[in-house]
Amino acid sequence: MDKLNMVTGAFSYAGKYITRRLLSMGEGVRTITGHPEKEYLFGDQVEVFPYNFDKPEELIESLCDVDTLYNSYWIRFPYNEMNFDRAVDNTKTLIGSAKKAGVKKLVHISITNADEKSLLPYFRGKGIVERFIQELGLSYAILRPTVIFGKEDILINNIAWHLRNFPIFGVFGDGNYRVQPIYVEDLAELAIDAAHKDENIIIDAAGPEIFTFDELVHIIKSKINSNAKIVHSPRWFPLIFAKIVGKFVNDIVITEDEVDGMMGDLLYSRYPPKGKTKLSSWLEENNESVGTEYTSELKRHYLPRQKC
Repeated sequence: MDKLNMVTGAFSYAGKYITRRLLSMGEGVRTITGHPEKEYLFGDQVEVFPYNFDKPEELIESLCDVDTLYNSYWIRFPYNEMNFDRAVDNTKTLIGSAKKAGVKKLVHISITNADEKSLLPYFRGKGIVERFIQELGLSYAILRPTVIFGKEDILINNIAWHLRNFPIFGVFGDGNYRVQPIYVEDLAELAIDAAHKDENIIIDAAGPEIFTFDELVHIIKSKINSNAKIVHSPRWFPLIFAKIVGKFVNDIVITEDEVDGMMGDLLYSRYPPKGKTKLSSWLEENNESVGTEYTSELKRHYLPRQKC
């Protein structure tokens, strides 16, 4: 193998699609994961290491000989002892260790409208990390995806799941805030292409279609032939309903900060789209499967996991 890559979370979501592409190209892949003891779909094709944020020397050692680090490590919301400040510190430790290990290129997955001055801790933390990367002196490409969709996504799948299983779906407010979903395969392609750029770049990773949230819910409803009634309500009502549903599915369905991010128009890009795949076409092709099962964030990242 001519090139060795480190992909954080190769058994999770975006990292899995990046890993598949790299392996198909004949490149070597290591991963850092929070579940190094488990067996996964790539078998012995991927060398597995723990995150080791509290053991920087071991973290550096796992990054030795790596050409490119693809980093998608982050958290959606605070849980137990994990919070955004700690996620920022962990990310700085990881990226700093990459530089010390001699990694040549960092491809970092951020978020659209990342801003270290944001009042929302998710976007603020992403902005702080971006500034750290720019000042570190390591060659980098920063990708800023909007909403990522695909077979295992959270937002699109779980909207469809709600529309399949409940008679009503509550839209926060007027629903006129915008979202611009990007297909996970397109994001993986952009990430690998960015790794081969000589210059440092920051690009928004957004799909070709822009929807208001209301339009998004209606198109999902139409594609899966749901009979649910879509109602507009003050933001607090769907949040309460989401908390009740969360008790039954053992998950945090959505947070107030996530709602504020959507309603603040932070999930769409003001730049020309980089993604090619239309969500509307993907929904048409996958209308029988999307939303048939609930996708749990806690199960994916925090709760005990099963073999794939």
